[in-house]
Amino acid sequence: MKTVQLVKLAHARSGDKGDASNIGLIALKPEYYALLKEKATAEVVKKHFAGICTGPVERYELPNLHALNFLLHGALGGGGTVSLRNDAQGKTMSTALLRMEIEVPDDLGL
Repeated sequence: MKTVQLVKLAHARSGDKGDASNIGLIALKPEYYALLKEKATAEVVKKHFAGICTGPVERYELPNLHALNFLLHGALGGGGTVSLRNDAQGKTMSTALLRMEIEVPDDLGL
């Protein structure tokens, strides 16, 4: 096993839903989807965003798209209209998620 950042396995997009950040994580190859499902759990993502996300993290699976969608509640300081954060609409949250590290099999070819 070796440790890699999610950016080696996926790309992502993010935005806001009020005070929640909405992050889509899409596998670069269909065969990476099962690994993303196994390793990128709501609990692991919540831990990765410790100090930023004050509420629960929900995960939704989109197998037909080889994607996961995360909703991070309480992650935007109140939301775009009231927050003083630099990224009150969560546009950089996808990049932050792609920096998360997971363990992958050595034979994955990464």
